[in-house]
Amino acid sequence: MQLFLSFVLLQALDTASTLVFLRHGLAEANPLMRMALTVIPVPAAALALPKLAAGLLALAAWRSGRLRLLRRVNLVFLACVAWNLLAITTRCA
Repeated sequence: MQLFLSFVLLQALDTASTLVFLRHGLAEANPLMRMALTVIPVPAAALALPKLAAGLLALAAWRSGRLRLLRRVNLVFLACVAWNLLAITTRCA
């Protein structure tokens, strides 16, 4: 359960940090998220839909015992959050 909760927390941190750097005029690097942001004009809503889908996939991975996959995905999103925070600090400095 800890891996799934970590995933949820990382998704929340990724969403929050993405919203902050979008407010500072930085562009979304992920092409899928960039497309969602062009289709849905409200950034929080545009980010919510893919995050919901990712959450359902993570839940399925956790329930099916694919814990190694979930660990790896958590590492990827940890890197995304770190990248977002780095982008924010260098842009605002």
